[in-house]
Amino acid sequence: MSDPVLELTEDAFLGGQLRLTQLKSGHRAGHDAVLLAAATAARSGDRVADFGAGIGAAGLAVARRVAGIDLVLVEIDPALAGIARANAAANGIQAGVIVLDVEADATAFAAAGLVPDSVDAVLMNPPFNDPARHRVSPDTARGIAHMATATTLPKWVHAARRILKSRGALTLIWRADGLADVLAALDHGFGSLQLLPVHGDAGSPANRILVRAVKGGRAPTQIHPALMLNGESGLPNERVQEILAGKGTLPLASQ
Repeated sequence: MSDPVLELTEDAFLGGQLRLTQLKSGHRAGHDAVLLAAATAARSGDRVADFGAGIGAAGLAVARRVAGIDLVLVEIDPALAGIARANAAANGIQAGVIVLDVEADATAFAAAGLVPDSVDAVLMNPPFNDPARHRVSPDTARGIAHMATATTLPKWVHAARRILKSRGALTLIWRADGLADVLAALDHGFGSLQLLPVHGDAGSPANRILVRAVKGGRAPTQIHPALMLNGESGLPNERVQEILAGKGTLPLASQ
């Protein structure tokens, strides 16, 4: 039996600086990926790993902003990994693409070339919806992309800690109401936390939290002023629109 034909779209990111192919239905890259990239600190020559890369949107956005990084896209779904590989090539970006479960053990990571203490920066947008509170999608790939178990976050953070060099940084995006889980997962081996709440508008609670943590860091935790996607008038925040267009970074990206 032949594989089903995937329905794809081509979409512009970073104001057209990236053109990415992605699945027409199911999990699709959007604002979260771009905000995560804009919060990720990297310098030319750094080795940067994007966990749960999907079609590569976040990692490729970092590579578009910072020339000369050694980018590794880690994705469990072979079909999405293939799309990510094609997206990197289509945009003229050098990137290694690894089909790997982020929750795999150290031996599997090492076999894929991600040995301990070998990476300068990890970024990740793990599955973060609680299946007890959200209807699980009948689309298997979409379910994997969105639904978390009790061990998802701790295992992803553990994998990041293992491959990061000392003083390497992890940047992640998560549900704002799950901040306690993020802090608990980062309590082992990470410090120098920087937190950036993301709100739909000034009248609504934060629905996302961007976090940067340093392996072995000891600086006090910083909470940055909240990012509002929409202003008081209900119109899109101009600063956010600049970031989505690839014209700026978020405070967490400062080295």
